[in-house]
Parts: sequence; structure tokens; C-alpha cells
Amino acid sequence: MSTDHDPRLTQVHAWLDTLPASLGLAPDTLRPASSDASFRRYFRLAAGTRTLIVMDAPPPHEDVGPFLHVGNLLRQAGLNVPQVLAQDPARGLLLLSDLGHDTYYQRIQDGLSDAQLQTLYRDALAALVSMQQARTDGLPTYDRARLAAELDLFPEWYVARHHGVQLDDKTAAALQHIFGLLSGANSAQHPVLVHRDFHSPNLMVCDDPAYGPNPGILDFQDALAGPITYDLASLVTDARTTWEEPQQLDWAVRYWEMARAAGLPVDSDFAVFHQAYEWMSLQRNLRILGVFARLHHRDGKPAYLAHMPRVNGYVRQVAQRYGAFTPLLRLLDKLDKLEVRAGYTF
Repeated sequence: MSTDHDPRLTQVHAWLDTLPASLGLAPDTLRPASSDASFRRYFRLAAGTRTLIVMDAPPPHEDVGPFLHVGNLLRQAGLNVPQVLAQDPARGLLLLSDLGHDTYYQRIQDGLSDAQLQTLYRDALAALVSMQQARTDGLPTYDRARLAAELDLFPEWYVARHHGVQLDDKTAAALQHIFGLLSGANSAQHPVLVHRDFHSPNLMVCDDPAYGPNPGILDFQDALAGPITYDLASLVTDARTTWEEPQQLDWAVRYWEMARAAGLPVDSDFAVFHQAYEWMSLQRNLRILGVFARLHHRDGKPAYLAHMPRVNGYVRQVAQRYGAFTPLLRLLDKLDKLEVRAGYTF
């Protein structure tokens, strides 16, 4: 693999050369495994009869400290996360166990029977319940101020930058009122360990016992102590995979039953719980529209545009169910250039 014009890759190879021969590494097999929306990259290489993963998290853009800390919390809770086989935190390099080649997202794209899909997602829901029983020592708090600040990405990047629309004072005030409702209700939920991106691209299909129990969980370094419904909202309103509402509801009911059986603090009335996770999904998906717009316009990553209609659909699904969000629905209609039919009499 050529290291030309890639000084980080040169560092990766130099580091691998210093690791114990007992690992059986074959650095010449190093190949890209994946990348994400940050500066992190992942490589896969052979090591005897198995494969391993190198995380390249270049300082000062990235810090592997949170990954190591959260990984320990999840491992202690019995979850399947990568084992750290070697580390050089100062240089942002980790050697990790491999949890398989297919994410849930890749397997879904390749085609699954409904029985296979349901098995994967029941495993994910069970893992979520276990994760919410993990300790939250040392995690930042996903409090009202942080939730509110994240919502500002929607008017700044999705409305103003992506659609070129400047809000009038009345609409801006209505939007801020809605943001206050969401951040207030969501921050009042019981805090648990929140992965923040617990969805199909970050769940590995572990159907080979060598990789451990299903699912393998990745990309957990941004975990916070926050609202208990957040990760369920991530899973059932997945930004990269469209789930229709009956399927969302089925998984939500299954989660709720499992969470109650585990003694987690979810409301005993499913209707109350349903509203809580829907409002959380609305908050998350408004933020995601802003994040995807920013990734495109600021960071030159246009691939995220393909997911915007899906996320917009999830936002509309919730906004049209609750009268408090009518001003948001009107704004979305304007942005999407839909005919406004309200106000006509026949």
C-alpha cells in the first residue's frame, strides 16, 4: 500500500514495525477498512490466521482517550467492543481486534430475509438494554444546554446555508420555542450511557463466533451521560436506512418490554414512553439535517446529501403528529417548496 503523499500512513507503518513479533502482523497487507465523518481512519491487516484493525486518529484533531475510556465501560457491561492489543495514544494509533467485515448497514444493503433482519435487531435491542446499564463514570453530561446548542445547527446550516432561507422574526421565535420544548423534555429524561450513533453503520454483524457475540459495537468514543431514549431513536429512525413506522413501533415496543424487565427507568405507560422517544428522535434528526448540511457545504462531503430526504421524512413523521410542532411543519413545507393548502375554504 503506497504511502506517497500520506505522512500519517508512513507513521502507521513505522509504528507497526515496532510491535511485538508475537502478534504475527503482516504490514504489507494493510488496506483501508473504513473512514467516518471525522479525521479518523481505519485499516485492516492480516495477523496470522486472523485480521486486526488499526485506528488512525491524528492529533490534534482526534483524541483516542475517550475511545479507550468508553470502550472499558462498555466491555465491563458485557458488550462486544474491540479489544485494544497495542496503543500509542500520543500519536493517535491503536491496534484493535476485528469484529467482522459487515456492518448491519452493509448486510441490509446486500439483502436480508425478514427473519434475519429481526434476529439482528433483537440482538441490537438486547445490547442497547445492556449498554444502558453500564457505568457513566467520567462521561460528559448531555444536558439541556448541550441539547439546545445542537439544535442551532438546523437553522444555521440546513435552513440558511443549504436552502438559502432567512427566517422572519415570527418563524425564528416559533422555532426557538419548539427547540425549548424539545431540549427541556429530553433533558428531563433519566440519564444513561448514550452512544449517540447507535445505528446500522456502527453495529457489526458477528455471525462467526471468533468475532464474539452479536452485535459488535463501534464508534462509541463520543458517548455521553444523557436521555435514555436517545439511542433507541438512533436505531429506529436510522439516518442511513429507512424504517417504516410499523417497524419502528415494533422495535420500540420490544425495547420497552426488555428495558422494563431489566429495571431500566422507562415510563410504565407505553404511550408516554412513545412520545418521549419520538420527541427525542425529532431533536436528533433536526440536528442531523444541520450536521449533514455542514458536512456538505463546509467539509466538501456531498455523499451525506443522499440521506437528507430520509431524515427529513423522519422529522415530518413526528412534527405532523403533535400540534406544538406545526410551525416547524410549515417551515419544512416552505423549504421543500410544497404547496401550502391551509386557509382555503370550499
